[in-house]
Amino acid sequence: METPKTKYLYEGRQYVIIGIVIVVVFIFIVRLFYLQVIDSEYKSWADSNAFLKKTLYPKRGVIYDRNENLLVYNRPAYDVMLIMREVQPFDTLDFCNTLGITKEYFNYRIATLKTTAGYSPYVPQAFMTQLSTDEYGVLQEKLYKYPGFYIQDRTIREYTYPNAALLLGDIGQVNQRDIENDAYYVRGDDSGRSGVERSYENALRGEKGVEVLLRDAHGRIKGRYENGIHDVSPVAGKNLQLSIDIELQAYAEKLMQNKLGSVVMIEPETGEVLCLVSAPSYDPNLLVGRQRGKNHQILEEDPLLPLLDRSIMGTYSPGSTYKLAQGLVFLQEEVITPQKMYTCAHGYTFRGGKPACHGHASPLALLPAIATSCNSYFCWGLHEMLDSRKRYPTVQDAFEVWKNHMVSMGYGYQLGIDLPGEKRGYIPNSKVYDKIYSGRWNSSTIISIAIGQGEISATPLQIANMAATIANRGYYIVPHVVKEVEGGELDSIYTNKKWTTIDKRYYGYVAEGMRNAVLGGTCRALNMKDVEVCGKTGTVENTHGRDHSACVSFAPYDKPKVAIAVYVQNGGFGATNAIPIARLMLEKFFYGEVSSETKYLEQRVLETVILP
Repeated sequence: METPKTKYLYEGRQYVIIGIVIVVVFIFIVRLFYLQVIDSEYKSWADSNAFLKKTLYPKRGVIYDRNENLLVYNRPAYDVMLIMREVQPFDTLDFCNTLGITKEYFNYRIATLKTTAGYSPYVPQAFMTQLSTDEYGVLQEKLYKYPGFYIQDRTIREYTYPNAALLLGDIGQVNQRDIENDAYYVRGDDSGRSGVERSYENALRGEKGVEVLLRDAHGRIKGRYENGIHDVSPVAGKNLQLSIDIELQAYAEKLMQNKLGSVVMIEPETGEVLCLVSAPSYDPNLLVGRQRGKNHQILEEDPLLPLLDRSIMGTYSPGSTYKLAQGLVFLQEEVITPQKMYTCAHGYTFRGGKPACHGHASPLALLPAIATSCNSYFCWGLHEMLDSRKRYPTVQDAFEVWKNHMVSMGYGYQLGIDLPGEKRGYIPNSKVYDKIYSGRWNSSTIISIAIGQGEISATPLQIANMAATIANRGYYIVPHVVKEVEGGELDSIYTNKKWTTIDKRYYGYVAEGMRNAVLGGTCRALNMKDVEVCGKTGTVENTHGRDHSACVSFAPYDKPKVAIAVYVQNGGFGATNAIPIARLMLEKFFYGEVSSETKYLEQRVLETVILP
């Protein structure tokens, strides 16, 4: 007989069972939702059984120089792809012999693919990349023997000239960070890793397409799904026209062989870079194909650092080229007038002849000080600006005014060239010196900055940009290496003028001083018969060895067409190595070739070896 207690017990069990059923159903619903909506693995499995979605890679945009010489183009290449879950037993030794690889390498690649982040057995993986046309032909005939493998059409870069490697950049496989940051990429894709290839990647790469192929029950390809109505055609990348003149680029690289340093030429009116040379360099074709990794490692280990783009990444003391900027600041702040004269007794007499100076007339005004590159003159100017309390209440206030003028002229920060990796150089502020000297300092403490030494550093690009600014009499357009993007426009920073904080009228005095340097000063080797060249030498003190040789120049004096900076590490006096290179480059620019009168100079430069 059922008692009330027993009845209550049965009723309790009933509720427990109902609760368990509800929980189980809920778990099934959640799991079903996860598998169908959130987790794509089973969808990938189902899709891969019925279809093969083959990526169609677009043609990458080609690159021309300013004169429409083809610099970078594409040639066919082929990747060996595999879908791991479709791989069935096959003759791996025959497969390896066909591709010219070892069995050990085959096993290594399979193991590597399985342990790489983002791996899925349902998604195509790149087993081997960049097969040549001949290798592709041999493999294609046997591909049916290797289930799970197929060939993906690609293109790789080809270079017409063995020049401008660092500027053009190179192509390499994307990494996990690239994939996470841009949904365009999947494992095995390539992208620009440096130079123009990297900075204009989005324009050059184009848009991928897809071809949907139908499989039968055995996984064999039966043709295009529904006659290709679901296919998407790829869109080719945009072509680029560079501002670079490849003949100037190649000639500058030739002159800089067996030397360390840089040559930068800019068209002042537009900011277009005509040549951007870093020495030493390398043939860009070295970083193409399956030998890319090996060759890159060799370049990385080279003690001369050919992968370092010294034109935008090398930071150097600008030396006496910096006196031009100093003179402009002193004029603007009315520390000097063009007629103001200072004495020089083979050195800066206020500090007992240090910094030292070479022999020339004394006293002298601004224009002859530029022409003869007088150290003492610019030390006196810095002394009067920082130490006199007539203009500024403290040395710190005076220095901040000085620094801000320098920044407006393109020093201390990145200029913004359209290449990756540009360094900013260095212009200290007053707080730096307050920290070093506990707030007790004056011009004598930091006098070396008066002549572009000490804490001051700049890239060759910044030094050339200063010459372009003087050529323009007070403004510059941010230097850039791309002249035109097919079907697009350049960023406005590459078309708008940037005026400095210096009045335009003062630039005329500095330009005249540079002209005097060519006519009868330290730059006489730049004097050309029918082109009015302006210049300034720079001999940069180097505590670790021979001094560096530098110079800046622009021409003609009126309506300048070109500005140039040359920097040769351990090259000695500015007039010894930098000036001859600048002279030859100017002749190449204006005449298209070197004159017979300077052939001896060309030969001397080519035979000069200045290496550590």
